[in-house]
Order: sequence, then C-alpha cells, then structure tokens
Amino acid sequence: MATLRRLRETPRHLLVCEKSNFGHAKSRHQHLVESHYHNYRVSLLIPECGILSKELKNLVMETGPYYFVKNLPLHELITHEFISTFVKKGSCYALTYNTNVDEDNTVALLPNGKLILSLDKDTYEETGLQGRPSQYSGRKVMKFIVSIDLMDLSLNLDSKKYERISWSFKEKKPLKFDFLFAWHNAGTEESTMMSYFSSYQIQEHQPKVELSTVRDLQCPVLQSGELGGEPEVACSTLELFDWLGAVFCNSDLNNEPNNFISTYCCPQPSTVVAKAYLCTITGFILPEKICLLLEQLRHYFDEPKLAPWVTLSVQGFADSPVSWRENEHSFRKGGEHLYNFVIFNNQDYWLQMAVGANDDCPP
Repeated sequence: MATLRRLRETPRHLLVCEKSNFGHAKSRHQHLVESHYHNYRVSLLIPECGILSKELKNLVMETGPYYFVKNLPLHELITHEFISTFVKKGSCYALTYNTNVDEDNTVALLPNGKLILSLDKDTYEETGLQGRPSQYSGRKVMKFIVSIDLMDLSLNLDSKKYERISWSFKEKKPLKFDFLFAWHNAGTEESTMMSYFSSYQIQEHQPKVELSTVRDLQCPVLQSGELGGEPEVACSTLELFDWLGAVFCNSDLNNEPNNFISTYCCPQPSTVVAKAYLCTITGFILPEKICLLLEQLRHYFDEPKLAPWVTLSVQGFADSPVSWRENEHSFRKGGEHLYNFVIFNNQDYWLQMAVGANDDCPP
C-alpha cells in the first residue's frame, strides 16, 4: 500500500531562483550555461515582437549539426585516435540514445574528457571497473557510477590502467550503444565526425526549429528588483516559471469553465501584448551555441524595445546520467533538469534552475 501511495503522489521538483546583472563582475551566467552539457530543447519568448532580427534568426538556424551513430562499441571512445581527434581538439559531447537512466546502462561524454557510465549491478560487476554506488540506490544497490578521465588516460596508453579498461570494453564485457554526438571546434570542418565513424551507421541531423507568433498574449507584469513579486504590483519568479511552462505547452490560459484540460490562467497583475514571438529549437544543442544566443539576447535591448523582458529556456535530456557538471541525475518520477533566463531591459536577469526533488541542488 505504501508503494501505491508513493506512485499516486504528484512529482516534486526543486526550483532555485536568483537575480543578478550581466555587467556584474561575479555574474555566473556563462559558467552555468557551459556546465549544463546535454541539452535537447531551447525556447525563446519575446513579447512585443513580430519577427526576429537577422542576427538572432541566423543564430537560431545555425545551432547544429549533431550526429546519430548506431551500435557503436564503447571501446571506440577510449582509443587514442578518438581522444586525439575530438576530445583534445575541441569540446566533444556524447550521450546514449533511447536508454532509461534508472533502468538501463547509460553513458555520457563530457567536454572536459570525462566518460561517465551509469551501469546496472550485473554489468558493473562484469566489467571489473572501479566505481561507486549510485546516490539514488536504496538499501539494495542496483546502479553504479564509473568515471573515466580520457585526458588522463591518454597520457600513458601503455599503462596497466588503460590496458584493463580497454580489455574490459573489448573482451570482458563488450558494450554497444546508439549514441548522439556533437562537437564544437571552430577550426575544423564539420564532416570530420561523419568520416571518422564512416564504418558505422552514422547520420547527420540539424535541430528542428519552430517559429510562431502568439497574438493577444496575457503576460505577467515583472519588476527586475522584485524576485519574490509584490501584491498588485508585480508577479514572482515562481509564478512566471509556471506561466512559461503553460505557454511553451500551448495551453489555453483563459480559465474557461468548459475547459476540462486546464483551468490555469495568467497570474496577476498582467498585461496583454499584441503579439509575442515564440521560437523552439529541438535536437542535441551545444552549450557553446546557447551562450551565443544568450549573448545576442543580452543586446536585444541595445535599441529601445516595447518589451520589458525576454526569456531563454533550456531543457536537458531527461535520461542523461548527469545534470550540471558531473552531478548525478536520475529520472524517478520526472527527469527534469532545466534552466531559464529572464532578461530585463536594464541588463538585470533572473536565473531559474529546476531539477527533480531527488537530485542535488543546482549549482
């Protein structure tokens, strides 16, 4: 009965909100974006806007490419050639595709060269590698985390450590996965990854971009200095967070009595904008690309605009074994790990970060 009660409980999440200014010497906006590695959706909402500027639209349309490699043996990621070609000459990101982080073996490659393996108990024991129990294990440990530093490993390919890992992946417990790859290196042609994995089934993809104009959108009134809001004056950051989720889901916000799907309505105080621009990018999106989008939005108010604020929202892959940096991530009842910037016309910003209730607090 206790298990049934837990299943009926509404999934909880942990939301952290803070305020800063882009011009502040200790602003950490760039570091936060750069350390959230595996992103699958980016959404922009710009009130009082009917069309994107040329500069912003070019950035939106140029967030790819990324690659899908089918049945790739895990040992390919620890070879000298792979480390030299991709890990050492740029920022390489990889994530297993169609794997459930709570149930399956999952793997993630981070741009710092760390290879993170989330393995079930049987696989972990069969590999013979050294790791630690997952922090989401109960009294009976069923998942283990193994971290391999490829940069350190490449320093001595004749070491016993490298031989043991290579033997484990090639012979003792050969593992194959479908992988998503993305690589950031401005000085190298994009076709390198296609040619490198040409002996496997590899496909190049571009993120899917959806552009739309929302008319007569009721928006909450915000004041950059009032993170907690003020009754009858400005809405809080939590109210905005809920409202944004409804807008991105294309929910009706009119709270009509005959609407059996949603009774949610815009928080008060609010104002109606004639039109708002909504842009959604879906794929495997690099933090470096998101940094460029954030920088462009910073300068959106360099020229006078009707909009008092704009937002940039980023969602991570629900089944990634990490959220920020090397923080372990799980799914449980919800695999959210996401962040949202609210950018004001005075260069102030709100930063909202959310994860599942069982995850570590966002950085």
